[in-house]
Amino acid sequence: MKILCIGRNYVKHIEELNNQVPSEPVIFAKPDSALLLKNKPFFIPDFASDFHHEVELVVKINRIGKNIAPQFAHRYYDEVALGIDFTARDLQAELKSKGLPWEKAKAFDGSAVLSSFISKERFDDIQNINFHLEKNNEKVQQGNTGHMIFPIDQIISHVSQFFTLKIGDLIYTGTPAGVGPVAINDRLKGYIEDELMFDFLVK
Repeated sequence: MKILCIGRNYVKHIEELNNQVPSEPVIFAKPDSALLLKNKPFFIPDFASDFHHEVELVVKINRIGKNIAPQFAHRYYDEVALGIDFTARDLQAELKSKGLPWEKAKAFDGSAVLSSFISKERFDDIQNINFHLEKNNEKVQQGNTGHMIFPIDQIISHVSQFFTLKIGDLIYTGTPAGVGPVAINDRLKGYIEDELMFDFLVK
């Protein structure tokens, strides 16, 4: 099982970090040791000082695929979840300034929060799903999949040109604006539409 993540997929998030709008999906990966499941707490690591939340819709691949055409991509997943791509923002900035890879800032243990999955059949349109993140009961991030630069099916098609997708693979589809720091004793709750998907503490 692999975790593939899409960066810079919402315009307002790109603007808040002063990045450029990409011409194709920005892909990075996390190992399975990054997964944080079942509302377990997120323990802030000691190798950086500025850890940010990035809430994202996640899709789970349900069949093997390579070089998938966009019009067939919808056949390769039938469930979605909510996740957080935790980012060591200060470390990421340092690595980027040196032209180095981001993995240490993005792929560390516990950096990929994942909720339980729900059927995509519950939604009339996969590209019109609302989701949001609350920090200490205050809404800090809010997104709709319709605002993605690269829609889910296009992401799957593009990713499959480079990586064979296998059953159980996860794709984090990008975060909307509102990313920000977390601190010890923060409580994070994530919702798809009005359904609570995760609820955990930062320690």
